[in-house]
Order: sequence, then C-alpha cells, then structure tokens
Amino acid sequence: MKLSKKVTDFLANMPSKSISPKMLATNLGLADNASDYKHLLKTIAQLEENKAIEVTAAGNLALPQPEAEVLEGTFSANPRGFGFVRIGENEPDVFVKRGNTKFAMNEDTVEVKITSPANPLKGNEAEGKVVAIKSRAVTSLVGEFYAFDPEEKKNSGSLLGYVINKNKKIPFRTNISKKGLHPEVGDIVRVDVTHYPDRDFPEVLQGIVTEIIGKATDTGIDVLEVLESLGIPSPFPEDVIAEANAVPDEIDEKDIIGRVDYRNEITFTIDGADAKDLDDAVHIKALDNGNIELGVHIADVSYYVTEGSALDREALNRGTSTYVTDRVVPMLPERLSNGICSLNLGVNRFTQSCVMEINSDGHVVNYQISQSVIKTTERMTYSDVNEMLAGNQEFLDKFAVIAESVEQMAKLHEILLAMRARRGSIDFETQEAKIIVDKLGKPIEIQVRKRGTAEMMIESFMLIANETVARSFATRELPFIYRVHEHPKADKLTRFIDFASVFGIPLKGTPEKMQSKDLQDFMLKIKGQPGEMVLSTMLLRSMQQARYDEDNLGHFGLAAEYYTHFTSPIRRYPDLLVHRLIRAESHPTTEVIEHFEEIIPEVAKLTSSRERRAIDAERAVEAMKKAEYMESYVGTEYDVTISSVTRFGFFVSLPNTIEGLVHMSTLGDDFYNFNERDLTLKGERTGKVFRMGQPVKVKLVKADKITGDIDFEHVDSDLDVVEAVEKRSRDSRGGRDSRDKRPDWKKNKDKDKKPFHKKGGKPTRKK
Repeated sequence: MKLSKKVTDFLANMPSKSISPKMLATNLGLADNASDYKHLLKTIAQLEENKAIEVTAAGNLALPQPEAEVLEGTFSANPRGFGFVRIGENEPDVFVKRGNTKFAMNEDTVEVKITSPANPLKGNEAEGKVVAIKSRAVTSLVGEFYAFDPEEKKNSGSLLGYVINKNKKIPFRTNISKKGLHPEVGDIVRVDVTHYPDRDFPEVLQGIVTEIIGKATDTGIDVLEVLESLGIPSPFPEDVIAEANAVPDEIDEKDIIGRVDYRNEITFTIDGADAKDLDDAVHIKALDNGNIELGVHIADVSYYVTEGSALDREALNRGTSTYVTDRVVPMLPERLSNGICSLNLGVNRFTQSCVMEINSDGHVVNYQISQSVIKTTERMTYSDVNEMLAGNQEFLDKFAVIAESVEQMAKLHEILLAMRARRGSIDFETQEAKIIVDKLGKPIEIQVRKRGTAEMMIESFMLIANETVARSFATRELPFIYRVHEHPKADKLTRFIDFASVFGIPLKGTPEKMQSKDLQDFMLKIKGQPGEMVLSTMLLRSMQQARYDEDNLGHFGLAAEYYTHFTSPIRRYPDLLVHRLIRAESHPTTEVIEHFEEIIPEVAKLTSSRERRAIDAERAVEAMKKAEYMESYVGTEYDVTISSVTRFGFFVSLPNTIEGLVHMSTLGDDFYNFNERDLTLKGERTGKVFRMGQPVKVKLVKADKITGDIDFEHVDSDLDVVEAVEKRSRDSRGGRDSRDKRPDWKKNKDKDKKPFHKKGGKPTRKK
C-alpha cells in the first residue's frame, strides 16, 4: 500500500480530529528510522499540496473538512445584538450570535454559513455566521435629530449631528452629513442611508436628511415617528386619492343586475360604537328542517378596487390597516372605507355573501357564495347586543325587529363553539390593553379590553364563513390564498412539554405528532389552576406564526382543515384578493388560472411581511404609551405577578397588562442561578426563588417613553418564596472537598501550585 494511502486511511479512522506529524510517524511505525520519517514528511507535503490533507494552526494534520453549507435568507434582528436567519417558511431558522452578524440589519437578505447544524434530539437549533449581505432592507429611516456633544463636535468633520430612530431592531444611531437638509435639534426628520455599519464604524449608520417632518413636541408626532420608522406610509399618493374620488357615492340600479338580492332579509351590522368602516353584516333565521341559515355579507371592495389600479397597488404595498392607540393608518382611503364600501344603515351596498345552512352539529351542509346586494336593517353595537342577550327589556323593545335574529345568533354561536371544541380548536386566554389618550395624545388610562358574547358571536360567524370559502376553492383545486397555521416546531414543543412536567401536568402525544386536540385537552386541564396564565403564555409562545400561503396547509390553532381570510377586505389585502378570486374563478379560464398561480405566492409572502410590520408598529406604540403612562408613577410599589423568567432577571405584569423588568443586577442580596428547565431563579445563599406565575412586590424605578422600557426593583415581602438551600461542600467555602474524584496523578500535580487571585479580570499568582 502506498504511504499516501496509509496516511489518509489513518487520518480517516483516528479517534481525534487531528494528530502531530511525530505521533503519526509513531503510529505508522516510521518514527525510529530517519529515512522513513523524511519520506513521511515529503508525503505529507505532497498530500497538503494536493489538498488531500490540511495542516491546522497548531501544526497538526487532519483530513479536509467539508465546506460549511451557505444558505440565503432574511435576517431577523434582536435589539440585544443577535438574530435569526429565516431560510424558508418550512425550514428552521438559523441562530446567529452577537458578533457573527456582519452588522446585518433587520430584514436584510443575507448569506449565512452553518457553523453548527441543528440537533433535534437535544433541542438545539442550527447556528450560523453571516458571511455576506446581499441587499439592505432599510434604505431610509425617521428619527429625532440631536447635536453632537462638545467632544464629538471637535472631530465631526463633515457631519452635523445624529438621529436616533424608534425602531428597536435598528440599534444604531445615524450620523448626519452636511450634504442634505440642515435640521434643528428636536426636529423629526427623514434620512436616506448612505453608509451602513462595518468593522471601522461598527455602531453607526450615516445618511443625509431629505425631509423635516415636524418637531418632537408636536402633538401625535411620537406615534407618527414610530410608523414612519417602520416604513408605514400615512398620506396616500395623489393618483390614489384621485381614483378614490372618482368612485361614485351611490350604487347605480343598473349595476345590481346579475347579483343575488338579499335586501329583503333582516340584515344588520354589529361593531364597536366608534367604528366607521362597517365591512360585515349578517342575517340569520331558523329553517323548517331544524337547521339554521346564516348569511355573512362582506363589502365588495374588489368591485371598486380593480387589479393593477393605483388603489390596488397602494393597498398591496400597505398590506393591512395598522391600528395604534388613537389612530388607524388605513389600507384604503376613507372615501371608500367609510363611504361606498361601508355597509351603512338603510342604503344599498354591494357585497359578496357566503350564505350557509348549518345543522345542529355545527356542520355546513349547504352553502352559496355570490356577488350580492344588501340594505341593512339596523346598525348595532356590541354593547347593544350584549344588553339584549342579558335580557334588558329596554333594548329588546328598542331593537324588536332583530330580537328573534339575536336569539338565533346566540343559539348558533353555542353550536359552533361546541363544534370547534370537539375537533380540538385551542382557546388561548390572552389579555389586550386598551389605551385611553387625551386630545394631546397623552395616555390617561390603561384598561383591559373585554370581550362580551356579542363580540364572540361575530367572531364565530366570521370563522365559519372563512372556512366555508376556503373549502370551496380547495375542493375545486383552483388557485387560492389560504391563511395557514402550521404544526408547532418539535424543539419548541419539547421545551414546553418539559416545562409543563415541572407543574406535574403531562401532555399526550410526542412533539412531532402532537395534535391540537391534545393541547386543547391540556388547556382544559389547567383551567382555573394557579399556573394557568403561565402555561397558557408558554404554550402560545411555542406556536408558529400564522401566515398566508398558496398551499392549503391547514390551521393548527383552529384545528381547521381549510381556512382563509374573506371577511375584512377594507383592512386586509388577502381578503380583497379572495373577493377578486371569487369573481374571477366563478368561470375560470386557463389564462385566469395561470395568472393567479403566478401572482398568489408573491402576494402571500408580501402580505405576511406587511402583517408582521403592522404588529411591530402596534407593539412599539403600545410599549411607548405604557411607559409614558407609568412615568408619573415612579417610586410606587405594586403587588404583581412574574410573567417570565430569563438569565438576566424576570418580567412582571400588572393587572392592567403593563409589563416591566426586574434586572438581575438589582437583586443584590444574593447570587441567583437560572434553571432553564423550569425557568426559575434561585438564590445560592438565601434560597429565595422567582418563578413564572409567582406573586411578588416590586417598586417602579424607571419608565422611559423613548425606549419603551419599564424597570422595577424587587421589594422584600411576605409574598417571597424561600426554598431549602443545598448544603455546599467545604471546597466551595475554600477548603478541600473530600469527594474530589480526580486521579491521584492530577491531585499530586496540582498540590504544589500556588492559589490564584483575580486582579483586573486576569488570574495572577499569589506571592
């Protein structure tokens, strides 16, 4: 056998990753003869030249490692410096540590090299390193202009000052060049980015000011700044407004021809008292065969917003309406959403209707989806209907024309609720905040948003309509856009199952084959238990995010085989597209099918992204307003509940949904160890424990509107939980541990060593 073959075979089968040339010679029996050793070294050199082996930095020999896989994806940044790369909707994300991001920013398209593959058995996610940035997502931003401090100003050169923006996922300040507009301190400005962070300037962007939007003191500018920072446009372009103004105020009778006429049905809207864009109405009645007929009538926005028009392009770009505290950034101009597309009382309106016959088991046994026309009989509010359901005679008399309908609604709601429960729909108990602001936009009260039976009834009816429309397209195998919610990822479910076991509550099934029914049973099991909110929150965090897709992947949370969004075309573009598909594919041609097969995947991807952007904006504004509200309560003590526990502290929540952090650095009475399995912090000396769901007393020490941060400090109280502390060995107190299991040679080797003391963070020998 050739010596080169002996070398590579040995390297391939040796237990270690690399070996020194001398050790290799010894193992091959070539160390004792100078001539043999010289021949081995020549062979090693030839193998290295041919790239058959590698020489490590330490001078050892090894076989070449396969090139790490490089993938392209979208970078999702975390404010603390790390991030994730989304490779694809069906592929697991790749974790990127702080320092390995190559200064990628949120939503940048990047190339990532896998440094550590995922290990599902251990619950480890894949890790990687960003090696290239293919395209930047952020090309402009909005923020407040600040002047340099005197020291910075000396070295500022061609720079004016800097801008701080409110998008937490862009954790860099932006230095401003003198080439653009020259703002004043406190101006809110728009900046075009000209330079991105790199090795020489790792924590700054650079740009030029292209627009001065207003002053930081202007009413409502704080919310506008958040919206602009995330790229959410407020004013509509002129061509969009022109098209909206060209839409007629009333329906022409001749345009009704060909539509199903439901104007003789008792049809009514149910919305919040302040709602102006009424895009859904219902009619309901008992049938002679014992079934119930439910009609869900949705404003036919697609009749006025035609594909490819300026209105359509702008609606697609926005993707969704964005709702933030005291305002809404609409997807469509108000002339449409509050006018001809709003199902206002007593006027003819074009709709698309899904009329269903539903049996006592909650199954749709017959349905008709059509272009239609309605005239609403009543404009109801949720509170009005809830009063009727409560038996308030005043409201029953006032709205007598729909009293029987409301009675049937309550009956059908219970039927649909039971149907969803039987199949395993998961009902998460969550709390939403309602932030009340004054005329200046300052928060004056924060309430928990409450849902009554009327709200839940309408939700039930919209759900069944969405399912029915999705089923009609799936069974005909036509191009369509679905609302999908995939099975939770196994690694996240594994962590949740492990966490739930700490509470002594087992789950059926394995992480890979867990059914929504299993999770629903679990939720019922914990209902009313002390850990209900904690476990419900943890389970919700284990779920995947719902999104839009051209393939019917089902909806795990609803346990629905088919699902879409059909019921809100005024505020969601996918619903508008569904209406367009209903019209276009009622008699589909080959051209129509090919057209929608081509465009739907891109629309699904874009609208999913726009939905995430709107959610980010809503959360950012909510955090800002909550912090602003709490600024006047600094120093106040509260009895609160721990909502989550991390390595750096724990978060607490007040009854009004406000959350804040108790940082580890403020727990000065002890050293706390973090247990990842049961998410607890435990003091080494005191035995004091902090875990999710536990009541504690805290004091508010900081509330920062700019960052949205709310910080508390723990206050000792009778609420604290103390557990037994494990007895420490003498070694931990500076003595010898009798349980020292090291080999004797190791103990003897260490015996004569002098102890180390830390000085300046580096170990130094004691003299």
